[in-house]
Amino acid sequence: MTIEAATIFENIVAQQGQSAEVSALLSGGGKSIPLFKVFMPETVIAPVTEVMMSGYIGQGPKVDQFEKGLAPRLGRDNVVTLNSGTSALHLALRLAEAGSGDEVISTPMTCTATNVPILERGAKIVWSDIDPMTGNIDPDRVRKQITSKTKAIMAVHWGGYPCELEELNKIADEHGISVIEDAAHAFGSTYRGAPIGSHSNFVCFSFQAIKHMTTIDGGALTSAASESYSRAKLLRWYGIDRESPRKDFRCEEDVAEFGYKFHMNDVCATVGIEQLKYIDALVVRHMDNARFYRERFAGLHGLQLLDYQDDRESAAWLFTMRVKNRLGFMKSMQDAGITTSQVHARNDLHTMFKDSLRTDLHGVDAFTEDQVSIPVGWWLSSEQREHIAQTVERICG
Repeated sequence: MTIEAATIFENIVAQQGQSAEVSALLSGGGKSIPLFKVFMPETVIAPVTEVMMSGYIGQGPKVDQFEKGLAPRLGRDNVVTLNSGTSALHLALRLAEAGSGDEVISTPMTCTATNVPILERGAKIVWSDIDPMTGNIDPDRVRKQITSKTKAIMAVHWGGYPCELEELNKIADEHGISVIEDAAHAFGSTYRGAPIGSHSNFVCFSFQAIKHMTTIDGGALTSAASESYSRAKLLRWYGIDRESPRKDFRCEEDVAEFGYKFHMNDVCATVGIEQLKYIDALVVRHMDNARFYRERFAGLHGLQLLDYQDDRESAAWLFTMRVKNRLGFMKSMQDAGITTSQVHARNDLHTMFKDSLRTDLHGVDAFTEDQVSIPVGWWLSSEQREHIAQTVERICG
């Protein structure tokens, strides 16, 4: 990151003033340190304006440029940008051939957007358990749930902390099925020295407003196989081949397979191109805040820190802890002007998932009983971070 970009980033952190109307919409309601906040540098205004006034704002050269910029950060050239992370999950399941009568093993500990696409494909969700000390899907449980109907394993990196990818991919390879990573929390995370995005059959990213990096709304899909990459490019735009020459630029040749309107546009891509100039420093700030908390909270008897292994690095979109008397903890934090949240509720209890296969989920039970997240993002000043740490120490010490 350049010195100029670093200076601009520091200015954005320092200038956190918002109108009362906007502040009321933040996760802290304008009264507390927020749990989430949008990062948007002023330097985005000029290039976005140029594209907006150019006469072309659909999927074009800016999308291509953004994908090339993403590739080295995700560890793969096979990057397809999309209009949302949810669309990436839809496409991944389609490419994994999951459909009616099939099964997808998934975690209930995630946003519902992870699992709704499985229903849309007509497949049945098989809920797997999690490690209650990471929030991530448990490979040992997954192995026992594989059947002849299984098409994919859905793995969510809770808070940005990578799942046991070696074990999950080994299971998948043994049974000829796919691993789909929901990496909505994990842009900038690494597993055994390689970036998340480079390990499994399919990896899905979200660039929704409050993620590490935003394109206003958007997502991306990386795939291990070149054939899946080529097919994904077709399916994101109705199945139409936009790269082959045409006699009439408005009339397509034969469309062999139906697709969707899942593509990204040049306006969102331009926002993403500008965000890439700052993302490294932004992720480092999240990581530094998480490291600060882990050092400060080690040994506090009123909370449990989640497990971290040295072979992976979390981008720390969330800093989740397990605390005694969660409701009391959240109330005390609120009284101190600090926003906290469980962020996601377990999916398996929602009525829309009533037909999914559910067994005993002791890890999920334990995790959901006392997990809570505190602010860890780029927007925290040193004073705010210290205030959060002192408050947690007072409550849990």
